[in-house]
Amino acid sequence: MRYTLLGRSGIRVSELALGTMTFGDDWGWGASPETSARLLDLYAEAGGNFIDTANAYTGGTAESIIGRALKGRRDRFVLGTKYTMQAVPGDLNSAGNHRKSLVSSLEASLRRLDTDYIDVLWVHARDTLTPLPELMRALDDQVRAGKVLHVGVSDWLAWEIAQANTLAELRDWSPFVGVQLRYNLLSRSVESELTVMAQAFDLAVLAWGPLAEGRLTGKYLDGAEGRITRGGWDFSGDQSDHIVRAVVDIAEAGGWTPAQVAFAWLRSRPGTVIPLLGATSEQQLTGNLASLDVTLDDDALHRLDEISAPRLGFPHDVMAGEDMIGLTYGDQWRQVTDHRRASCRPVNDNAQRA
Repeated sequence: MRYTLLGRSGIRVSELALGTMTFGDDWGWGASPETSARLLDLYAEAGGNFIDTANAYTGGTAESIIGRALKGRRDRFVLGTKYTMQAVPGDLNSAGNHRKSLVSSLEASLRRLDTDYIDVLWVHARDTLTPLPELMRALDDQVRAGKVLHVGVSDWLAWEIAQANTLAELRDWSPFVGVQLRYNLLSRSVESELTVMAQAFDLAVLAWGPLAEGRLTGKYLDGAEGRITRGGWDFSGDQSDHIVRAVVDIAEAGGWTPAQVAFAWLRSRPGTVIPLLGATSEQQLTGNLASLDVTLDDDALHRLDEISAPRLGFPHDVMAGEDMIGLTYGDQWRQVTDHRRASCRPVNDNAQRA
């Protein structure tokens, strides 16, 4: 296990985070409390220190399991939880981003996690009824009170995150240090704006759904049932099997599993991209952790990048045209190198990749 920085926070986090939506069997699937605690131990034994949960996961059971499992060693982990989703059916104010929801949700999470503070409190979703100034100030109040060290955001539009962080920086409030996105080889639309925005603001990207709800394991190929109902995604009639087959081919050639290739591809992406591991069994978690030993060569990366390349649309398509590049950067643009990019790719490569 290697480590990276959580955005501008300076906190060192492991290159794979442990997702805990599967902790607890309250929803009729997932891992028992005993198995969940063992999964956390296996992750820690591999060097993992970054745990992600939410007040809504298995109705709070996931947080309770983590609280018991971390007894006596809580400070060794970077612990994040989320709020926004309705906590009490029939109580409107137990949902949303507003201050009342934030305070009550946070206090309940602290009790379940048996801790005095949260390392990263993530805003789980965008509640457009709550003004951004109220949200960012309310989050900063919890940081100043010592109950939260840093804040992050999940499943927002790029312009909303940019607006929120700019507002926070102007008013000396705590900005977001990370963003959680659904990101995988079958879901690269985030590269249109969200991942670019994350790099500009130095936000760590936590990639959830790294296996596309199991599609990237190859188990739905060759006529197998392709409908996933639990996560709300319907893959029947999906045209992305050619991408999955490429993943399977590369895995077979390297002696890996398709899942390990999918995780390795995510870890190769620009910026700070941290895949979220989810598992219901020790075998699943051990196999996913083994992706740390997988390094894809340039040919494999190029094949995966090309076959899964998303259609980014306007304005990317217009700005990538030769005429527009020349007009924008000048007629000697091929002689220009951007020293701010580690690879020092010429401007035309940057524009074509954008």
